[in-house]
Amino acid sequence: MPFTVLPAIDLWDGRLALLTRDGPMPSDAFGGDPLTAAAAYVAAGARWLHVVDMDLAFRGELANAKVIRSLCAVSGTRVQASGGVRTSAHVEELRRLGASRVVLASAALDDEDTVLDVVGRSRPGETVIGIEVAGGRIRARGADIDLELASTLGWLSAAGADALLVTALDRVATIAGPDTELVRRVARAGLPVMAAGGIRSVADLEAVRGAGASGGVVGRSALEGSLDLAAALAWSAV
Repeated sequence: MPFTVLPAIDLWDGRLALLTRDGPMPSDAFGGDPLTAAAAYVAAGARWLHVVDMDLAFRGELANAKVIRSLCAVSGTRVQASGGVRTSAHVEELRRLGASRVVLASAALDDEDTVLDVVGRSRPGETVIGIEVAGGRIRARGADIDLELASTLGWLSAAGADALLVTALDRVATIAGPDTELVRRVARAGLPVMAAGGIRSVADLEAVRGAGASGGVVGRSALEGSLDLAAALAWSAV
């Protein structure tokens, strides 16, 4: 099965940022410029960018629309847009900006009608469901969500969800390694799974693929250069 490596570009006030325990913090990598980062990632071989609007996730406003549109226009790559996407209107706006795929946030999962509406309106491959997990339960960043994992995965599968993005919240913006047991647990739902949180090396990507993932999002390790992104992308293409 093909495996896709997606370098992440996290946006805060139009600039590159990292999510920390204290919230989003500006990053000086690539001079803080998202388009410079995108060009470097594409030059390394990236065919997908995972773009996160942290203003939307933490402030509830799609404040990075201009940057997202520019990232979607970068030649040679496609954008998977995310960041607190809770409504059909958010999904449609991100698609209008040029996103090839949109991640519906875990914060939307307490409203089954919204999820069913988004899934029902989507063409195959257009929508991914975000599954943010801490302590074995779904707990969305920036929202008061606490859902049982197995039952939620069950109704998402029955609803016809295309794919899942599982994020280990305790590994976000760290280089602590992925939670492969969580990936394995989510993959048992039988849907394609992408993994995020803590991935720092090709070995970690191999580990999440071995746990059942078909893709991996690399954030801090790609942004700060501890991961050889070109080598990771070359590995994924084999």
